[in-house]
Amino acid sequence: MQDFLALADHSPQEIQSLLDLAVQLKKDHAAGGNKPILQGKALAMVFQKSSLRTRVSFEMGMQHLGGHALYIGPQEIGLGQRESIADVARVLDGYVDGIMARVFDHQHVLELAHWAAKPVINGLSDYNHPCQGLSDALTIYEHYKGDIKGLKVVYVGDGNNVAVSLMHVCAKLGMHFTIANPEGYDMLPPAIELGREFAAESGANIELLNDPAQAVQDADVIYTDTWTSMGQEEESKKREAVFPPYQVNAALLAKAKPTAVVLHCLPAHRGQEITDEVADGPQSLLFPQAHNRLHAQKALLATLLG
Repeated sequence: MQDFLALADHSPQEIQSLLDLAVQLKKDHAAGGNKPILQGKALAMVFQKSSLRTRVSFEMGMQHLGGHALYIGPQEIGLGQRESIADVARVLDGYVDGIMARVFDHQHVLELAHWAAKPVINGLSDYNHPCQGLSDALTIYEHYKGDIKGLKVVYVGDGNNVAVSLMHVCAKLGMHFTIANPEGYDMLPPAIELGREFAAESGANIELLNDPAQAVQDADVIYTDTWTSMGQEEESKKREAVFPPYQVNAALLAKAKPTAVVLHCLPAHRGQEITDEVADGPQSLLFPQAHNRLHAQKALLATLLG
């Protein structure tokens, strides 16, 4: 594994290895701390988009493993504007041992990986969010004690980058994936085709629906995300008129299995895509899921930089 740009790039065995390592690193940390396997190593964190979970999980992950993380904000580089992406990649190569980039345009992270000899991690792009997808898989894997093949995971809302990574990791690991989204807010067709290919290999199903009530029937996991992602602010009023039927609330949750759990990548816009009753209810895994960003990130860092 040279880079981590999309879950689609990695085999089920590689993903499972990351999950197993994350579980072990989490246990070690709880038992007194992780070994400093990244002593003397440095990670550059390049941010075009702000973040709570991505920044803190990578920074603390490097610290737990004995290394150092360097935050580089949008005003300091300006990828492709103040300086070319190729030049940024080659300069950072001489300073650090790895690069994590959280960008608007997926092409930017691909270019960084092309020009950098050191490992590049996609901390989010407009195409997908593989770090989130790995953390989601870890949360499901832990909750169901490893017995995840054949689970039904339902995503309700916009067919965005988070939905793409969730679909791909489910399909890779043999979980059935259903999405319910409004017409016109679908995932990209090439991403769907990849999901179908992975599902055919693992025995999973991919189901694309518009009716959330139909989608959550027999669901083991219900997942939602904000209706308006960063960079789509000008669409917010339009989206607020379209998405209310896709709110994850008690009535929708009641249509799933009684044992179903709820996930959300956060930040949550409470009262829009999810209600307080569900987000803070007994079936919510929102905060264990958020905390698992740390442990999934540590597995990535240990694998790529260790």
